[in-house]
Amino acid sequence: MPETAFINGRFLPLAEASVSIEDRGFQFGDGVYEVIRTYGGRPFKLEAHLARLNRSAEAIGLRQPYPIERWSGYITEGLRLAGFPESKIYVQITRGAAPRDHAYAPDLEPTVVMTIRELRPITSGLQAAGVAAMTVEDIRWGRCDIKSVNLLANVLARQQAKQAGVFEAILVKNGEVTEGSVSNVMLVENRTLITAPEGSHILSGVTREVVLALARQEGLEIKERYPSQAQLYGASEVFLTGTTVEVLGVIRIDGKPIGDGEPGPVTRSLAKRFLQQTG
Repeated sequence: MPETAFINGRFLPLAEASVSIEDRGFQFGDGVYEVIRTYGGRPFKLEAHLARLNRSAEAIGLRQPYPIERWSGYITEGLRLAGFPESKIYVQITRGAAPRDHAYAPDLEPTVVMTIRELRPITSGLQAAGVAAMTVEDIRWGRCDIKSVNLLANVLARQQAKQAGVFEAILVKNGEVTEGSVSNVMLVENRTLITAPEGSHILSGVTREVVLALARQEGLEIKERYPSQAQLYGASEVFLTGTTVEVLGVIRIDGKPIGDGEPGPVTRSLAKRFLQQTG
């Protein structure tokens, strides 16, 4: 069964899946989500992703319908049904269906959706060459640490990047770098790794945490603070981290070359070590 969907405890082909037009996820973006990928057919850092799903749900007062163990079972079954070599697993919980009103009843039944699609990883050639990016004003809401389905600002930023012919939009608020539209951003200066701190202005990625741990093992100094846009341009290396991008070097931002114009030694080393963690 390719492109499998799961809705409220039931598996079915994705093409046959549907939810109510009155679902609050559709009407208000009232929900949270996670994206998990596989390596060798196995979900990577599943417990960390599901723990973050729980934190996001709790932050908006949304009842989590399944414990982690039950989620794990559903995901395992979904991967078996889909049968892809590698998969991208999308999990979403919304407040549920109700007549449209901003306020909601406390006893709504959440809507649970999962889709499993084939994952086409970033090519080794793109990893080796690095990517270009552009800066975009960060106009998102004040709780970016919640992985909300409200992604309009991210969508607009990512579309700007696509129209400009670059890979990613790096978000800047008041002259400071927060993160990318679909990634976390890290800078390297003199064996020091600089990245925005955990908090309400970024979504701290699971891959981000793995990479920071690997950087510490390599003896890099870690500074979790907001780099300036000038520091971004002047860094010796810049790279992105994320579930689907892994560790991906940025070689040009707003038309300006970064470092030597190719992924640097820290980026290449962390990318290699990250992949070793996935085996």
